[in-house]
Amino acid sequence: MQTYIVLKHIHMLAVVLSGAFFLKRGHWMLNADDRLEAKWVKVLPHVIDTILLGSAIGLVVVGKWYENWPAWLSAKIVLVVLYVLFGTFALKRGKTLQIRLIMWVLAIAVFITIALTAISKAFPPSMLNM
Repeated sequence: MQTYIVLKHIHMLAVVLSGAFFLKRGHWMLNADDRLEAKWVKVLPHVIDTILLGSAIGLVVVGKWYENWPAWLSAKIVLVVLYVLFGTFALKRGKTLQIRLIMWVLAIAVFITIALTAISKAFPPSMLNM
């Protein structure tokens, strides 16, 4: 149980760091800030997201969720893929600032949905379940 709690806290910290840094990078993108091109800004999200993925896999293994895979976890995985796609278009591949802004907002909405799904252990997340 102790391992699960440690992994859960690492995962939650990585979620907060990932989300906060995504918001900051989006702010820099909207303001055409040169800091977005700094090497550490390009590397840090990969470090955070590797910790996030590693702790998620650890939670699945330690929690033995692979034995009885919950639907909300499948939903989270699909949502994470959408978040990555929207985030990529928001910060890199969007051709215009308007497209980047739309993708950034969509990515934020998906991020919030992922968090609510994790908290409620249901999809779609419902405030009534909390």
